[in-house]
Formats: sequence, structure tokens, C-alpha cells
Amino acid sequence: MSLIQQQQLKQQQRLSPQQLLTIRLLELPTLELEENIKQELDENPALEEGKDFSDELDDDFDDDDEPVNPNEDLALDDYMNEDDIPEYKLSEIRNREDKKESTPFNYQQSLSEYLLYQLELNELSEKQKKIGEFIIGNIDNDGYLRRSLSLIGDDIAFLSGEDVGLNELSDMLSLIQQFDPPGVGAENLKECLLLQLKKRKKTKDVLLAETVLNEHFIAFSRKHFEKIETALLITQKELQAVIQLITSLNPKPGSNWDDSITTIMNRVTPDFIVETLNEDIAMTLNNSGIPDLRINREYTNLLKDFAGNTANQTPDKRDAVVFIKQKIDAAQSFINAVRQRQQTLQRTMEVIMHLQLEFFLSGDESKLKPMILKDVAQKTGYDISTVSRVSNSKYVQTNFGVFPLKFFFSEATQTDSGETISTRKIKQHIKEIILAENKKTPVTDEELSNELQAKGFRIARRTVAKYRELLNIPVARLRREA
Repeated sequence: MSLIQQQQLKQQQRLSPQQLLTIRLLELPTLELEENIKQELDENPALEEGKDFSDELDDDFDDDDEPVNPNEDLALDDYMNEDDIPEYKLSEIRNREDKKESTPFNYQQSLSEYLLYQLELNELSEKQKKIGEFIIGNIDNDGYLRRSLSLIGDDIAFLSGEDVGLNELSDMLSLIQQFDPPGVGAENLKECLLLQLKKRKKTKDVLLAETVLNEHFIAFSRKHFEKIETALLITQKELQAVIQLITSLNPKPGSNWDDSITTIMNRVTPDFIVETLNEDIAMTLNNSGIPDLRINREYTNLLKDFAGNTANQTPDKRDAVVFIKQKIDAAQSFINAVRQRQQTLQRTMEVIMHLQLEFFLSGDESKLKPMILKDVAQKTGYDISTVSRVSNSKYVQTNFGVFPLKFFFSEATQTDSGETISTRKIKQHIKEIILAENKKTPVTDEELSNELQAKGFRIARRTVAKYRELLNIPVARLRREA
């Protein structure tokens, strides 16, 4: 077998730096765009806030002008073409690629930090502190210890060269499980709930709840309540009190910390505002936090001075001007990308508003029409991937509340009469039927399918099950109450 080396000529589509920047900004919601603009203003001195004077710039400085000195090898207007990116910009892109954007919100203590704080309040040896820190480091955001103590012991031995016995690890875990929030450090849901009950006053209901979890956890999780009543010789009323107690416990004790931060981080800032008055409807982009951007006049004046004054065209001045030109080009690219983003968002939202006009006028979900990305792409003239980027993580404020843009997209299905309706309408019917069901004998997927077919919807049981799962509604067996 021999290896053959040969050259091959082929065409390959390549996105320009300007296109890449536009795509990146298009994906950002308004709040993140504001932060990107602030960061760009801090990093690029050629970019500043204020009304754009690009028309004036075009008159004062022509990019096609070449330096007067014929001995110079560098033409400023040719230093960068569409396929070349200056090194400082490449470095900037690499640094941003996987970097999470900074947040303007106040810092909040994480679950791990809160647990470490409580660990410091105990009188422990250095070895015990190290064990505690390792265990806390393995507790996830939900508050569970998913890693076994033996593996944690191996980690400590490998990283610090110190052998730790299983008893030492168990003792430290027991201490951490006494920390707040109640239930932290559990290995599974059963232990998590029992740890929370352990901190409760030992009333009759608490003792009975501990017995149910210890001896009949599987039957309880599957809602086989009759079996529990028979096994423990208790009444339905007594079991109902236990159920209410257990369901009041937190299955994810660490979520209080995670949720508080997530809520702040994900506080919805609408990207679009749609207002309706009678039959009139108007849409605007939420640009309240997005400043006007322009090129710094001092930088353009330096370029004009260099291009128009032969005495200034020294090698040292040339290096400085190359840097200035890079910054100006980067600033102009950013300004163009922001403008393109705003135009694309405006056009896309106008089409969505037109297609879902009845909903925006009434707020009635049943008025939503079937609409997929392709429908919007055809009317806007954009690619489907562009529409997808616009609809991702964007929100619209209406007279009836704030909705994610994805809320308006749904597939189509047909009724027996041949009418085309949105699958969202079917989901709404499923939700209504389940809300009205008898909780002692909840409606099965088969019964849901039959009821929907009786209303004229062509839908199979498997499709009903899929829509029910999308609505985060459990199966009938798990919805049953005692």
C-alpha cells in the first residue's frame, strides 16, 4: 500500500468576519447586547456613544486614498480585506468564544460557598476541613452528593497524598447533612426527604411520614396509596396528611440558591414591544438601553492628517496609523453589525405579528395559527437559520403579557372537517381535560385520545402522550390522588 500526495483545487464557502460578527450579535437578547456594546466601548477607543456622522466621515476621508509617499510598502486601505482578520481581533474572538458574558447583577453567594461558610463555624482539624471541602465540592447544584465516599477518598489520596478512612468521610458527611438547607448532602431523593423530616418536630404526622418513606417509598412514589393504608393500618385521612407533609418538602434543596441567581440572571427584558389599541397595532424594538454608536472623530482626524501631510509619513507614524485604522475598521464593523441586527429583528417581528395578528389583538391562545420557521423565512426573505437565531432567547411584550418568541411557533394538524389548526390548540384541550378530571380516577392517554377525536381532532394515543409530556404533565397513574 502506497501513499500518494496530490494537490486538489476546490471551492469552499467561507463567512467573512463581518458576517460572523453579525450572526453573533443576532443571537443575543437585548440585555446581553447592551453588555456587549459596553464591553466594545471599553475595549475600542475608536468607538464612542453619540449620533453617527458617517456621511460626514465619507466626505472627509476616502478609504481609497493611498499614502502620498511612494516608498511606503503599506497601503492603509489594503491592509485588511474581507478574508483577513487582524491579530488583535483574532485574539479577542478566541477569548470571547467560550467566555460567559459578564452580568450587571449583584453577586450572590453560591450553595458551595454557603456550605463552606458553615463548615468554618465548626471546630475542626486541618484534615477534617480538607475532607469537608472535598465533600462539599462534590455536592451538585440540586444539593445532592452524587459521588460515592470511596471515590472521594481516592480523590483526596491522589491530590493530597493523604489516606482517609471511610469512617472519617462518613462522619464528615453526617456533619454536612446537618447544615442548611435541610436535605443537603443526600445521595438520593429518599434520603433527602428523610433528612428534612429529621429536623422537624416529632409529631404523629412526621413519625408516620418517616415510616412511609423508610418502609414504603416505592409504593409512595408510584402512588399505590391503598397498599400503604393496608400495610400500616391507617385511614385515608391520616395518609392524606402524610402526603401533604411529604410533598411540602423540597426535593432539590440546593435549588433555592440556584433559582435565586438564575431568576436574577434570566430576568426577562423584552426585545420587542407590541401595543394594541382597538384594531390598531404597533411594534417597536426595545432600544432603551442601546446607545447610538459612532466613530471617534479624533481618530479619523489623525488618519486625514497622515494621508494629507507628506512630512508626517514616517515609519513610526505609519505603525501608529495602522493601529488606528484597525480600531476604526473594527468599530465600523461593530456599528454595521448592530444596525443589521436591529433591521433583521424588526423585519422578522413584523412578519410574525402579521401572521399572528388575531392573537395580538385578542390575547386568545386559540387564535394562534400554525407557523413554522419556514413560513417566516419565506415572507422575510431570510434564511431559516437566521429566523431561528432571531426567535431564540427573544421576548415580546404585549397587552396580554410577555411571551418568548418561540411561543408563536407551532406545527399544523387537521380536524375531521379539514380545517388546519395549530397543535397548540390540541395541547390546550389536553390541559383543560386534565384540569377537569377526577383526581381519584385520572384520565388515561387512551381516554384523552378518544375525547379529542370526539371533538373532531385526528390524533392517536401516542401523539397525545407526546403532547402531554411536552406540557410536563405526568401519566395518569402519577396524577392519582388518595
